[in-house]
Amino acid sequence: MTSEGPVGTAGWVEQALREHDENVDSAGHVHRGSPQPLPGTVREELVLERIDRARRARPRVREDRITMSHGAGGKATQTLIEAVFLDAFRNPLLEPLEDAARLHVNGAPVAMTTDSYVVSPLFFPGGDIGDLAVNGTVNDLSMAGAVPLYLSAGFILEEGFPLADLLRITESMRNAAARAGVQVVTGDTKVVQKGKADGCYINTAGVGIIEHGRSLGVAQARPGDAILVSGPIGDHGVTIMLARGELDIEADVVSDTAPLNSLVASLLDQVTGVRALRDATRGGVATILNEVATAAGVGVLVTEDDIPVRAEVRGAAELLGIDPMYVACEGRMVAIVEGSAAEQALAVLRAHPDGGQAAIIGRVTAEPPGVVQLRTSFGGTRIVDLLVGDPLPRIC
Repeated sequence: MTSEGPVGTAGWVEQALREHDENVDSAGHVHRGSPQPLPGTVREELVLERIDRARRARPRVREDRITMSHGAGGKATQTLIEAVFLDAFRNPLLEPLEDAARLHVNGAPVAMTTDSYVVSPLFFPGGDIGDLAVNGTVNDLSMAGAVPLYLSAGFILEEGFPLADLLRITESMRNAAARAGVQVVTGDTKVVQKGKADGCYINTAGVGIIEHGRSLGVAQARPGDAILVSGPIGDHGVTIMLARGELDIEADVVSDTAPLNSLVASLLDQVTGVRALRDATRGGVATILNEVATAAGVGVLVTEDDIPVRAEVRGAAELLGIDPMYVACEGRMVAIVEGSAAEQALAVLRAHPDGGQAAIIGRVTAEPPGVVQLRTSFGGTRIVDLLVGDPLPRIC
């Protein structure tokens, strides 16, 4: 159950701003319908106080039925996970809601994770559901600082699915496993009636050994830490969107699906100040940054011009009306490192074949806690909130 992070009540920012569409002057007088609050004003403090109070409130799913938004990686997903699954299965190993659980077996630290893949289409430029399933699980283990070793593979196949496509998928999984240095050691197969699925779904689980002995997690972020990404963002999500053929847009974009275990190993071997790692899948980099801010009770400030985005991806995203910050990656990670280790971490990432375009995109700040801000190309700042809707369904 990959959560993509801790969660707040859906719409908390919008609700707080609506309730405080007013200005309080230095004498305490209230004036309704005033402009946005200026930094440091009484009204800003009131808004942030309400935001913090809303985030601490017990999450509750307001819908009577599951919607596509509940699987998009944004507010609805996180509310569902915390209000339903975490509430049902709560225990100290699950509560951190990291990409993989950290366990101890006979005193040895291990990591375990699971994920399901329902991407549509099954085959897309740069990859397919097979290598996506292997790489995604390898990466979730890597984000816990583990060395991935063994995977399971469960297939849900629809009646009438072409055997040639299944062979193509399994061959892709075999090649991806060989590249990542892991083995598929167990599995399961189920077949459902025609029309009851979408060709092929895959579930994978993985186990790895934690060799470095470091405890990584977004809750460990501290003011002054640096935030890095390992390469250009948004490639996978835009590729999937265009591969569906529903839009009359052509762009030379391919998925970035790739295993990150080698890159992570290089970083952890050479840099001691790594606090947290996250692969930016559903919800993109924006979701990861919100997880950091919420879990650690810190602020996050990133600079738009420092965030690497390929020109083709940016252009396609603009035509689709989507912010690349929210677009999924399948071969990129966000790293939180001590500020003093930022340049060293950047050099290590760039020296690796999978991190040649890594960049420092921002810093962790003390204020305002729980809020992510983006310094725009025009010089102002804006809040980067969690996704509310479902702009990119079925991307993994």
